[in-house]
Amino acid sequence: MPTEPAPMKYAGARAGLEGALGAEGGPGPEPQKIKKPGYEEVSGLDALDLAPKQDKDRLGPRIWRSAWPKLLAILIVLLAWEIAYLSGWKPSYVFPSPAETFKTLGDLVTTADFWGGVRLTMTRAITGFALAVAIGTVIGAAVSRFAPLRAAIGSLITGLQTMPSIMWFPLAILLFQLGEQAIMFVVVIGAAPSVANGLISGIDYVPRTWLRVGQVMGMKGFARYRHLILPASLPSFVSGLKQGWAFSWRSLMAGELLVIVPGTISVGVRMQNARDLSDTPLVISYILVVLVIGILIDQLFNLADNALRKRWGLTGS
Repeated sequence: MPTEPAPMKYAGARAGLEGALGAEGGPGPEPQKIKKPGYEEVSGLDALDLAPKQDKDRLGPRIWRSAWPKLLAILIVLLAWEIAYLSGWKPSYVFPSPAETFKTLGDLVTTADFWGGVRLTMTRAITGFALAVAIGTVIGAAVSRFAPLRAAIGSLITGLQTMPSIMWFPLAILLFQLGEQAIMFVVVIGAAPSVANGLISGIDYVPRTWLRVGQVMGMKGFARYRHLILPASLPSFVSGLKQGWAFSWRSLMAGELLVIVPGTISVGVRMQNARDLSDTPLVISYILVVLVIGILIDQLFNLADNALRKRWGLTGS
């Protein structure tokens, strides 16, 4: 007596078997067409891949985790400063206490002349850095695009980056006298090589596969740089901008100490006047002002860098 076949455990396997038998004995089920993902699906996957992970922690604990190492470092510096003052290492008029210095700083920041000097210094810094970014970006893009140009001036850009900015001031004074142009010249020549090198490094590390994909998609000339190369090199370019700002800020401070433009009172000029008067608390106060401005600008670059890393999914889980 013929026995019936045992029922299959999986419906999918049964359907596959029936399809195979149908191919031999009769028309089987029509094969399903594979649906190609549309533009919306692909865009959604790209957005999901690049979207930053949501941080479920509360704002307060995150701020505290970020702030307490900095507060601890400041406390250690103040403690070492106070110990050095109490030890009598130098007379109090040469090496003042933290309390005296911060009292002088508190009186200083309440004056309109102080904020006028800070405004002039920051105007010079932003103007010089903007010029350095524009020049450095053009040079970096040109050097990375044309191999003969890289062979000609690639090493020169690195040499200019490592050269101390203060070495340019004698030439700047001879060329532009004691004027704003002398300071701007040194700020730009100190920062532009770092910006150019950052862009060159970023372009060098763009994956070759991305370049081939861009070529297949018909990207040429400026569109290729605008939509593919520059966005891909952005992380390294931001690092170059950060380094360029550090060079431009140091060059500016050296310039304001060495090149005193008649009729202008900047932070560097006020610090030099305090040094001429042997007012050590005021000198240290201006040092702290320059330090705080540098830290604040660095935090802005860190915010931009962190936002970029989150955008590209490069942060830790």
